[in-house]
Order: sequence, then structure tokens, then C-alpha cells
Amino acid sequence: MSAAGVLDAGPAAAWPRLALAAIAQIFTPRRAPRAAARRTSAAAGAPPAGPPPELARRFHEAAMPLLDDAYSFARYLCRDAGAAEDIVHDAYLRGLRGFAGFRGEAFRPWLLAIVRNCFLSWAKAAGRYVPDETGEAEAAPIEAETPETLLIRSSDEEALRALIAALPLHYREVLVLREIEQLSYREIAETIDAPTGTVMSRLARARERLAAAWRAREAGTGAEG
Repeated sequence: MSAAGVLDAGPAAAWPRLALAAIAQIFTPRRAPRAAARRTSAAAGAPPAGPPPELARRFHEAAMPLLDDAYSFARYLCRDAGAAEDIVHDAYLRGLRGFAGFRGEAFRPWLLAIVRNCFLSWAKAAGRYVPDETGEAEAAPIEAETPETLLIRSSDEEALRALIAALPLHYREVLVLREIEQLSYREIAETIDAPTGTVMSRLARARERLAAAWRAREAGTGAEG
């Protein structure tokens, strides 16, 4: 698939109904088994019917408003719409199973970290994951508007999505988390399990690469015209 076709549609608006139904089914309460059935299940070593309804309700309230964010992040990571649906479905299952251990930290970075872990599992299984060995030096934070950040926020959306999709993973993920998901440096560090200095360094380089790619595209477009 060409880079231009990787991210040509918006996030959850493009989801098939079956994908959304599969996510919703995660939160569907299950009827508790009768006493005899519970004893039989326990004797057979069967898994429990599902999470407690109250836990599922609280996770649903916290996670469903972030479905667009989770899918958008997964799609930028894997560059495949169908795989992104599977990744998000797995992430929401993992999140629900692990929600009892959530201690009230920032929920959005916690959930996006699970999405990222599910992506890494998918990529490894598909033989597509290359361990990151960039070894960037730490860089100072860049909070002011720069030509690169203005580019991200004002340029042709379809072309920009294609250029972001072409970046290496370790640059792509921090750029998406910062400029699209609007996470803080600390939240990005929590999401990707990396030092804040590494996040800032990768983000600076991602912006530089994106700006260079955009300039090259503009030069090519001008030459063609």
C-alpha cells in the first residue's frame, strides 16, 4: 500500500460496525452462573465469567470516550486500518482485565500505553518489529511554536498523514502523542516507557524529519508543475 493510502481516512469514523460492536461486547455484563454451575466451573478449572459489573462499568466510562484516540494512535503505529481495529480490541480487553490494578494515575496515558504494547505484540508476531537502538542524546524541551509545529497543525491533512506514516516508529509515536494526542512530555514518557529526555530528543528529531520531508515534497510538487 502506498504511503498516501495508509492514513487517508479519519480515525473511528471509518470503523466498520462490526469493530465497534466487538468493542462494545467487551463491556456486556454476563449473568452470574447458578451455584451448581459455579461449582462445576470451579472443578473444571474454567475461567471466571467476566469482570465484576461495577469494574466493567467504571472502565467503560473511562475508556469509551478515548476510543477515537486509541484507534488513531494504533493506526499511526501499525499503518494498517484492519490491524488497528484488532490492536484496539486487544488493548481494551487487556485494559479491562488490568483495570483493578489501576491506581488513579492519568488514565489516558495508561490506556495508550496498553495500545502501544498490543501493537508491539502484533508487530513481533508479524515479524515487523525492529528494536529501537537510536540512542539519542537528551535535548531541551521545545514548547514555543516552531515552523515544524505550525506545519503539523496547518498543512494539507492527507499529505501530512502520509509523511508521518513514513517516519520510523520511534519518531512517529512521539510525534503523534505530542502533536495529535496532545500529551505532555511526562505522559508520553509514561506511555512509551522512556525517559523524558529521550522523548524530547526524539520529538525534536521527528519534527525536523517531518519538516525536511515536507520541503522535499513541496520542491517536487513545484518541479512537476
